[in-house]
Order: sequence, then structure tokens, then C-alpha cells
Amino acid sequence: MSDDENHPSVEPSRKRSASALHSGPRKKATSSNPLVLHGRHFGRTVFALCNYPALLTAGILRLEELQDSPIENYPADVRREHRVFLELVDSYPGLLDRLTNGEDEDIIHVGELMGKGASEDRHLYRLSPEISSLTSGFNHEVTGALLCPAGLDWSNVETKQNLKSGETAVRGDQWPMFLYAGYVYDPEDPWTGLLRSEILIFGFKHVFTSPSSVDREPKATRSGNAYLHGMKSVTKASLAYIATQAW
Repeated sequence: MSDDENHPSVEPSRKRSASALHSGPRKKATSSNPLVLHGRHFGRTVFALCNYPALLTAGILRLEELQDSPIENYPADVRREHRVFLELVDSYPGLLDRLTNGEDEDIIHVGELMGKGASEDRHLYRLSPEISSLTSGFNHEVTGALLCPAGLDWSNVETKQNLKSGETAVRGDQWPMFLYAGYVYDPEDPWTGLLRSEILIFGFKHVFTSPSSVDREPKATRSGNAYLHGMKSVTKASLAYIATQAW
């Protein structure tokens, strides 16, 4: 038997468009619909840049195809996309039944609602008019120390000047000091204290429990986002989201 017979190629029932794990057009979120709120939470905690209508449409079609061909026969990018799809439908009770029993228009509508919620968090908070770029980032003594890459000495005049001028380019694999507990970096053990700083902890509480939970005596009278969406543990995506907002 030939290799082709042992490993049949996958022929999707419809022509695939661009990956659903790329953000679609932005739409302003103006609704408090539960699907909108869940899309926002999913973007914060699982995957931020989904094209939700495409993700749901492709996922439902793929469920039918998987009855004849295992997911292992698909390319790596499709397997990854399908994992995100499964996480999405598993995170919202009744969503899969609604999608499989509805019309194509229903799938698109659900995806658009979720996309509205997620699109709220696709941009960083902009500086207010009172805050100039000349007095923030590396141009400010305090924020500069927090943004300084671990392993560099912010107190060194030359290092500080090179960061301010851009002569020293910060690589994507250089962790900033504000990610470390006590803002202390141990070059002998770079994992010590990583992602345990007060900035991240307070930011996480502010977003996922309530702003008042940052204080010693919480004063919130409503359930926080974590409770409302059944979030019981910290996810990698939620840490990345908070770190991005803090940055």
C-alpha cells in the first residue's frame, strides 16, 4: 500500500480563506449582550486576535470533516485554529448546540457579537493629552527603571542615555523589570520572581475581579469578570494581556 493510501490527503469541503486566528475588521462594541461580554473575556484570557465569524464557520465545517479524517491529518496551523475553536465553544455553555442547529447566518451573527467584545481590547490605552511622550517611557526616571530590560543597569548613565535615544534597541526576548517581584532580577536564576510583580498582580485584580479588590478591603458589590465567566485560574493569555496593558 502506498504512503498516499496510508495517509490520505485532507480535502476540505469548502475552500479555506485566510486563517481565522488573525483579527478581522474592527467594530465598536456598544452592546451588553452576553456574547459580546464573553468575546471580550475570551480575547483577554485565551486568544486576542481571532476573526470570530471565520473561526466559528470553519470550526463547524471541520467538525463534519473530522468524522471521516482525524485532526492529525491537518496542517499544524489548522490544528492550532481548531484548538482555539474548541476552547471557545467549551467556554460558553450551549454555544455548540446553537451553532450546529442554527443557520449559517446565525453562526456569522454570533461571531460578530463576540468580535465586538474582543475588539475593545485590541488597542493599548492611549496617553492622555496631559501626558507627553517626552515625559514617559524611558524619558521618565521611574517608568524608565520599570521598562529597563532585565540585565541592564538603569542607574548607569550611558545605559540610560542609550535607551532614551534608541541606540540600545530592546529586543522582544528581553523582559522588562516591571515583570519581576520587587522589580529585582537575578541573573543567576532569571525565572525567580518573573510575572509576580505588584503591577501585574494589581492589574490582574483590577480587570478580572474588581478595581476595589486591589485595596485591602474590597468594596465591590457586583461579581467580577472571573466569576461571571467561570474563570478559576490564571491563563498565559491573561498574563500577557495584563503585561501588555501595563507596558
